Amino acid sequence: MAASFGKVWSSQTTLRLLRGPLRHFSAGRGRFGSAPPGLQARMRPLPLLLVTGGGSYLGYDQYGRYRDRRLEELGIEVPPQLASNSQVALYKSIPTRLLSRTWGRLNAVELPTWLRKPIYQLYIWTFGVNMQEAEVEDLHHYRNLGEFFRRRLKPQVRPVCDSSCVISPADGKILHFGRVRNCEVEQVKGVTYSLESFLGPLTWADDGLDMNKNETGSFQELLVTQPGNELYHCVVYLAPGDYHCFHSPTDWTVSHRRHFPGSLMSVNPGIARWIKALFCHNERVVLSGAWRHGFFSLTAVGATNVGSIRVYCDEELKTNVAARYLKGSYNDLRYVAGGKEGVAMCKGEELGEFNLGSTIVLLFEAPQGFAFNLEAGQRIRFGEPMGTL
Repeated sequence: MAASFGKVWSSQTTLRLLRGPLRHFSAGRGRFGSAPPGLQARMRPLPLLLVTGGGSYLGYDQYGRYRDRRLEELGIEVPPQLASNSQVALYKSIPTRLLSRTWGRLNAVELPTWLRKPIYQLYIWTFGVNMQEAEVEDLHHYRNLGEFFRRRLKPQVRPVCDSSCVISPADGKILHFGRVRNCEVEQVKGVTYSLESFLGPLTWADDGLDMNKNETGSFQELLVTQPGNELYHCVVYLAPGDYHCFHSPTDWTVSHRRHFPGSLMSVNPGIARWIKALFCHNERVVLSGAWRHGFFSLTAVGATNVGSIRVYCDEELKTNVAARYLKGSYNDLRYVAGGKEGVAMCKGEELGEFNLGSTIVLLFEAPQGFAFNLEAGQRIRFGEPMGTL
């Protein structure tokens, strides 16, 4: 009797347990409140999957980064893992231009005197700023973050090398350098971008013609104006703690400015290894002209929170002002000073500034005997030699 009662009770209990979930599923209401706790856990796997899956992905990603660092330390080259088109599109959908404009407005807000020192000291500690090099070391002197970012240096702390024909235009880190080959420029080792996409069409040539219509030579060959010369490049990354002004890297004449509105993605070395043609996506200002060996250009590339690029000799330049822009669009301005074509710049002369920190790209032609005195990844300061003939 007891055994039969147990069987009946067990079957009835099992039926009740199954009816609850099935009744809710058939009604389409998805209620699981009446089910026992064990059954609830089995029927709600999504949060568990999100937690375990997200944790596993982060763990795998960190392991991959650690493995790559170890391989690089051992001298083993690690091929870059490039972002897909969908990942780049997703990144570009982030309103970095709006965020950068907002950051710029915050930078211009005057801080109370009592608040300046603790805020600036936190920034100094975070990014390793050397205030002993600043022209004004008193933190209370800087009314807002913008003034602090654009602080001037003592003249004696950045002597300009006289023996080198090309000096570093800014404080920063050397990402890559060398000869330009096959119309491709390396932003970091193994990651390239098109020279033509970066500079745009050669409509600013002295003869006023679109040289791209000349089918007798490549874009790279058309930039080289003197026989026997080669085209060289160098990329300098400015970190947030660096000195944010940039200077003339040589004696040259700046004859033209081309402004590309664009995205404001981060340009730190990690992102530069991840996104191909990163510098072609971002807003940039291309200053082009000539030095004693032919073509010379300096490009200031914008980045997140660096929507403001200023060129001292160009009051018309306004960056990060358009809410929308067309891909590949640009606007040109030819410089004329004192009735002469171009603006003459002396080596070491102040040329412009960033609102935080970003990247400088040098592209120039030089004789084949030109050699860089650099190493990839090294720190460099404004005024130090980059290369000699």
